[in-house]
Amino acid sequence: MSAAPVPLAAASGAELLLWVAVPYVCLAVFAVGHVWRYRQDQFGWTSRTSQLLEHRWLRWGSPLFHLGAFMVIAGHVVGLAVPASWTEAVGVDEHTYHLTAVWAGSVAGVAMVAGLGMLCARRLLTRRVRLGTDRSDKVLFPLLSATVVLGIAATAAHNVFGAGYDYRSTVSVWFRGLFALQPHPEAISGAPLLFQLHALTACLLFAAWPFTRLVHVWSAPVGYLTRPYLVYRSRSGAAVPAPAVRARAARRTADRHTVR
Repeated sequence: MSAAPVPLAAASGAELLLWVAVPYVCLAVFAVGHVWRYRQDQFGWTSRTSQLLEHRWLRWGSPLFHLGAFMVIAGHVVGLAVPASWTEAVGVDEHTYHLTAVWAGSVAGVAMVAGLGMLCARRLLTRRVRLGTDRSDKVLFPLLSATVVLGIAATAAHNVFGAGYDYRSTVSVWFRGLFALQPHPEAISGAPLLFQLHALTACLLFAAWPFTRLVHVWSAPVGYLTRPYLVYRSRSGAAVPAPAVRARAARRTADRHTVR
């Protein structure tokens, strides 16, 4: 049972700044920044893939990172947005929830860290990819890495190797209060330092989101699932099966090499 909420007037200036002002400013930048980016830079609304420059590291790092990220996001939605009373109402007691969250979160975190490590190493060690790194990437990758590492460290230090910490009675109360316009800075101000740092870097990541390649998250190619097939036609206008097109292209390539 959590303690009764403390009025905002009783919170210190530092608590109001860190846990009320900073989150709301970051959320405002997140919302307004996306509108600005879409209106001003629609052609840059992509992931700016560098697959053509290097694909061996990308082939493993990208799936690991994205799979881990999806699992981590799902875990955060349940842990932060869903009150403990709701999970208990459907028959999930605190012990079961804690056990599932710790081990599933650990697997997701390891996959995400491994994938992100590969992507960062690829960007640093591959010269062609490094030269294609712009200023937004130089902000995004360290900030994203800090957020992920702090989250893993908080879970490991307190819930894997430590005595256990119920963040749903503190951090989750603060998080939900922000969106309910009833902020509770005192709820997170007493949380362990690693959880506080993780929350702050996450806020900064949301503020930087609209100005980085992360905007491609909102442009999932769902339309490709229902997109009609492309029909290739010969110069005479008759439809040509795809295998025939490939065979014809191969013959033209062979002819060019023969002429040379």
